[in-house]
Amino acid sequence: MSGHHAQFRIAYAPRGEDWGGAIARGIGIYFLAAGTLAVVAPAGFWWLLVATAIAIVGLLAFRHTVVCCAGWLLIAGATLEMALGDSLGGDAYQGIIALVKAAELALGLACILRYGPAFDAFNPAFGYLFIFAAGLAHGLHPDLTPMDSLRSLAGSVAPFVFCFARLPRAWTRAIIGMTCWIPSLTVAAGAVLALAGFRPLFVESGGWRLAALGHPAFLGGFCLVAIEACLIELLRDGRGRHLALLLANGAILIATGARAPLLYAVLVGLGTLLFVRSAAFSWRRRLGLLLGIAAALPLVAVAASALTDLRLFNLLTGEAGNLSGRDLLWPEFERAAAASPWFGWGLGAGNVVIPSTSEVARTIGSWAAHNEYLRMATEGGQIGGGLLILLFFLWVFRHTARLRRSERLVMRLAFVAFACHAYTDNVLISTSACVFFAFVAAVFARAEREASAYH
Repeated sequence: MSGHHAQFRIAYAPRGEDWGGAIARGIGIYFLAAGTLAVVAPAGFWWLLVATAIAIVGLLAFRHTVVCCAGWLLIAGATLEMALGDSLGGDAYQGIIALVKAAELALGLACILRYGPAFDAFNPAFGYLFIFAAGLAHGLHPDLTPMDSLRSLAGSVAPFVFCFARLPRAWTRAIIGMTCWIPSLTVAAGAVLALAGFRPLFVESGGWRLAALGHPAFLGGFCLVAIEACLIELLRDGRGRHLALLLANGAILIATGARAPLLYAVLVGLGTLLFVRSAAFSWRRRLGLLLGIAAALPLVAVAASALTDLRLFNLLTGEAGNLSGRDLLWPEFERAAAASPWFGWGLGAGNVVIPSTSEVARTIGSWAAHNEYLRMATEGGQIGGGLLILLFFLWVFRHTARLRRSERLVMRLAFVAFACHAYTDNVLISTSACVFFAFVAAVFARAEREASAYH
């Protein structure tokens, strides 16, 4: 794609023309309307205030798009739906997630308006659109309404919205940088709240686990993405701060006790350090890092027997067992998928297969599938789920082919890890998907901007 593109700009008045009077009259009319509504229709007055607040926020987002997007990414990575949900009550949990995704859609629109639109061939969002339409045509789950399915569509496509804008280098640099910092900033904020007595930093779940502001599993997922971002930046420029962040994110990941993210982080990290070449990050520096990690392994083995209260070491010294309840969740989804094998039960059906008030949901504390392949089979059937997987493959292959060789290998390893992780976790419907795909959009867009500048 060409790097030259039209941008939407606000037209300013020519010099010498005084707009002060017009602005003053506009402000006067606004306050007159507000006063009139306050007297005649009080409900309308509050709606006017809400509209005004939205307009101000929208203007700020349009004017300071990069800063707002980076701030939003940190909020999404902090999983405030859990921290605030605990304080405000369980009903606030889903509402906060909806606000986070709505903010992403709004910021994505701001990026499209400010930087220009882009057509992203094979984007997985098209697969969700097909599943939504097929569900309406074929028939939805008895407990799923069309409006519920539409809300699921908005939530499903939100993580991909930035891919449809021509993102500048400043945006990509800010998003990749913030991705590297999310775990450390979240833990720092969690430590402050723990010291103030508002929220514990660790939670007990088969052993003590670092939770920070949210849930250990989510924090572990963010650490995995942050490690991948640090690896890409380390191979690109070899700076010491990225190496320090890589080690910090690895330590935080271990403390979360999240088994799957830790396994994939080790595989992606070792695969990158051993097989991906980079002039910026020499083999000598890598050898020192790998020898240091190898030397630490005996210390980890000793610590495992002494620190069994920590969940990861508890698992290493005992029997892991099934700590997630997937053996109770999966059979319900398998039965639902078998009842409508070709087109499924419509987008969003995964939320109603197991009622939130059921015994299983109360026992486990979740009614999500914890298996994206099984959820897609339930919602889109073999046709919808197969189309989504095909689009993912084509989308990743198309974009990674444009990357530098080192970045291409890391990103493909990252997506292999993502595909494996999808078998045991909700990696597409949670706010962790927003963080991962914002990072992905930044990596892909940076490659396009560099290619455009080169040509």
